[in-house]
Formats: sequence, C-alpha cells, structure tokens
Amino acid sequence: MNKVLELDQLTKHFGRIKAVNNLSIEVEKGQVYGILGPNGSGKTTALSVVMGVIRQNSGSFCWFGMPGGNNGHKKNIGSLIEVPHFYPYMSLANNLKIVAHIKEAPHEDIDRVLRITRLYERRNSPYRTLSLGMKQRLALASVLLGDPEVMVLDEPTNGLDPEGIAEVRTIIQQEAGKGKTVILASHILAEVEKVCTHVAVLKNGELLASGKVDELLGTDRLFLVSAADIEKLERAVAGAEMVRSFTRKEDELLISCTASVSSADLNRFAFEHGIALSKLVSVKKSLESQFLELVR
Repeated sequence: MNKVLELDQLTKHFGRIKAVNNLSIEVEKGQVYGILGPNGSGKTTALSVVMGVIRQNSGSFCWFGMPGGNNGHKKNIGSLIEVPHFYPYMSLANNLKIVAHIKEAPHEDIDRVLRITRLYERRNSPYRTLSLGMKQRLALASVLLGDPEVMVLDEPTNGLDPEGIAEVRTIIQQEAGKGKTVILASHILAEVEKVCTHVAVLKNGELLASGKVDELLGTDRLFLVSAADIEKLERAVAGAEMVRSFTRKEDELLISCTASVSSADLNRFAFEHGIALSKLVSVKKSLESQFLELVR
C-alpha cells in the first residue's frame, strides 16, 4: 500500500474558531510532505488530530489504510508536536530510556539515534546543559527511536539559528534518503523548498493548494529586465504573446514568460522593438513567492 496518511474532510473547531475546516490530503510512502501556512492556519491542529492528541469534530483520517482510532499504526510513527519535554536534571541517555520504554523500543537503539543527531559525546550530560539546537536534535533523536517508517515533525527548526536549521535539515534529508516518509509542518518556506517533495498550503484551516513542489511553482520563466526607456519596454511587453504577465517596480520589470522562452528570445524581442536592455536576469521562482500569492 502506497498511501501512508489520508485526511477526508477533517474538521476541528474550538468554539467559534474553525482551526481545521474540511481538510482532505493524501501522503504516500517515501514522500517528504510539507504542510505550510501562516500562524493560525491549522498546521499544528491537523497534526495533533492525526497523532491522537486531540479529537476532530467531523471527518476522518487513516494511517496505512486503517481508521485513525486504531492504534496498531503508532509503532510505525515517530512524532514531534510543538515543544518537546525532557527532564532537565537527567542525562540525554536516561531521558531517551524513558522515551524508549514508552515507545517499546529497545534501549540498544539509543546510541544509534544519538550518533545520528551528533549527540553521542554528550549522552551523559544533563538536558539542562544543552543549547537550543542540541535540545531540538535530542527531540529528533526521540522521534527516531525504534526506527519508525514515518516521521511527523511540527516546526522542527523553530527558534534555531542558521547552523541549527542546517543540522536539522541534514537529519531530515538523511532519513528521507532511507525511504522514510516525512510529514513536516513549517512556516520557514526556504527550508521546506530544500527538503520537501510535496506540499499542502493552508490558510484559516482550509486547503488552498497541494501537489508536488515543482508543479506548484509552475513552469513559467521569470526575467528581471531594465532599459533606458522603461515606458517603451513596458508598452512592448504588454502586447507580446510570449509574456504571460509583468509587474513594474521603479525602473525594472519582472516578466513572466511561457516555459519555452529563453533570455536570448527576450533580448531579441527587445532589440526588434528598438530597445536596448541594460539588464536581463533569469529569476528562479521560489516557493515563498508562490506561497504569498496563494495566501493573499
């Protein structure tokens, strides 16, 4: 079976607030699936429901084809929802022994996950002595205990500096490279673009778009151009078949063209209209720009 998680019209409200509203998504085996949205979009609520932390008001979800109320799937899933909690006075190894006992994972697996997260040398240190980045890596180590098929991570890089973010990203990429399925909620779009194969964009608890990352970004080519006579250039591109849309900012135009258009084609077009371009730069469309278009 390829489907790991299915949400069907899932709804959860808190009083008058609908945190998740008729949400339907599917996650297949081996995908790194990003759930994106601004604060309050329902990301954490949706993950809390599918992990059994809270109950939905309506709709349903299935893990590995089994209804969500069936707990037979839980040994196959490692999750990190919101802030991890460990005993501050206990060592890393002893904290993980407690987690291993809860997950019914072998204690022999503790050294393995500490090595993956580069915390093995600190295994006897009290939790309170760790930096924020180390604490987040220990949370990932607890997720990896028992070598689960699926990792569910809610904002795993929250509050980390660039080095900490890169460390967490590397761990996620390594685990995904082993064929594991990763479900990742985040608002750090640049990181999601680097690690995710598929995304779902939420706003106010509703699904705005979903699919492969490259498909969501589209196939249009973007170019940033400028010329001495910017008004003449603007008039020319306004009637060009190759141009899908454009926006002007001061003395530059951001032009969206069909996928087959190259920078040479655009330069030739300008020359044929008597315009000498002073700037012509190909721009990669980012997940962030597409996300902002969607949530607006």
